[in-house]
Amino acid sequence: MYETLMPERERVARACRVMGKLDLTRSTFGHISLRVPDHDLILIRARGPGESGIRYTSADDIILVDLDGRKVAGRDDLHVPKEVFIHTVLLKTRPELGSVLHAHPSTVVLFSICGVPLLPLVGAFDPSCLRLVSDGIANYPRSVLIHNEELGRDLASVMRQSRSCVMRGHGITTMGATVEDAVLDAIRLNDLADLNYRARLLGKPEPISDEDAAFFEQVDIGSNEPYWRYYCRLTGEA
Repeated sequence: MYETLMPERERVARACRVMGKLDLTRSTFGHISLRVPDHDLILIRARGPGESGIRYTSADDIILVDLDGRKVAGRDDLHVPKEVFIHTVLLKTRPELGSVLHAHPSTVVLFSICGVPLLPLVGAFDPSCLRLVSDGIANYPRSVLIHNEELGRDLASVMRQSRSCVMRGHGITTMGATVEDAVLDAIRLNDLADLNYRARLLGKPEPISDEDAAFFEQVDIGSNEPYWRYYCRLTGEA
């Protein structure tokens, strides 16, 4: 099966490269997973002595893992990430979604350290950032590695129906129907943090009005495909 999943492995690898080239995470830190339809298996970026940096991820850096976090297939010099339980537990508890991303964007981490919420500061400037807030950004209060099933369930209980989570002193987790959706939400979460950070340098930021926020609840913000195509071209992945 592993060899037949080359197109899916390349999708995960490209998503990792886009994430790395946009500096959403550092060095070798971070991973993305994709559910294998009709099987209790996921593809995930591996760790270990043979791994490449996140922005240099190849399809061969993606391994096959079961939903208990055990490696099923992949190179011998690659291992399951310690935090595989972020992926396995969330994908078990959220069957409607197909991909999980975990990364360490520094600006978002700063907000988590200071306990400062990310405010909905923009509407028409970027409706997708506003949608992220209105859909709910979860906050995980612990700064620990999610290295076992129990901690995975703890994170899943915090996220509930949310697709994005800020993890205190750690990073972020996002979920999507596809790997592309998960990466785009991570980009938007980072953009939202950057806007909030810059606004606080200038003064006291104020959220947009409830009336304006409600307006965008009724607006179709369109498909993610053009956004993904843009970021692929921007990072040389087109």
